[in-house]
Amino acid sequence: MRKLITALVAIILTITSMPAQANLKNRTSVPTLAILDSALDTSIPSNKSKLIYEVCILDWPSCPNGKNFMEGEGSSVIPMSILSNSNFNHGTQMSSIAIANNPNMNIIFIRIIGHTSRGMRQTTGVNTIPNALSWVKANKDKYNIVAVSVSQGNQSVLKKTPFNYCPVTSTDNSVNDLYSIGIPVFFPAGNERDLSRINWPACIPNSVAVGGSESYGEVSVLSNYDKNLIDIWSPAGSVSIYPGNRIGNSFGTSVSTQVAAANYVALKSAKPSLTLDQLLSLIKKTAKPITNSLKQQGLLLDLGAALNG
Repeated sequence: MRKLITALVAIILTITSMPAQANLKNRTSVPTLAILDSALDTSIPSNKSKLIYEVCILDWPSCPNGKNFMEGEGSSVIPMSILSNSNFNHGTQMSSIAIANNPNMNIIFIRIIGHTSRGMRQTTGVNTIPNALSWVKANKDKYNIVAVSVSQGNQSVLKKTPFNYCPVTSTDNSVNDLYSIGIPVFFPAGNERDLSRINWPACIPNSVAVGGSESYGEVSVLSNYDKNLIDIWSPAGSVSIYPGNRIGNSFGTSVSTQVAAANYVALKSAKPSLTLDQLLSLIKKTAKPITNSLKQQGLLLDLGAALNG
């Protein structure tokens, strides 16, 4: 934790002369993580140094241009009065955690959550994530996108049975499309303490489902659990940056998802000849077995071990 705090403070204090989304030609050799989330404070120094593009893909005409699609500078920005509330500060937290866990990558931020004039979240339909993932597929080479992290999930759409509970939607096809070309999509297991089901879309077989672990190295009882569908565990707690460049703390499988995705990008950079299947296999092979008082078992991602594996 001390190393992560130091990294975050260093990022905040970094003064960069390169404006956000500038000099793309010289930066595409750096791997990029596409982050799909609520909104982003692009004024934060760490975002300025790592953010190479912004996109807004919604079901509502709530993008800054008054439409349901926008790309380019300012696409992920919303008024600070809304950005800083609990409905929309999530994206800024998640970006800061991803960057702190891998400062050697760029990020693209894709806003997928619309807002009302009163700062409430608008509903997200079944086509929002597929539309965003289609954008990723179409632009993967231009921006050197090697992975996607989506720290969002839903439990209400799950079937009540603990068996075959994951609904099949168009998101399956989008996740499968990216998987087939070597780009994993990381989703959180969820934080409802469900002992037999994880959230959608994490339950999609070809997604990378991430469970949460505690700081003392146990499977978190907060994390939803399915021993057959969770691919990897990573820490659920982290220091993070909130809108307005404020230091705070974040906890949950949303955090775990960003840690896992950022570590995957680092591993991909170190072992570029390995395929997606080989990289995920290496992550699991070198992970540390963990459990908890409920006898839930998991595999805790160990980047150092994977790098040496």
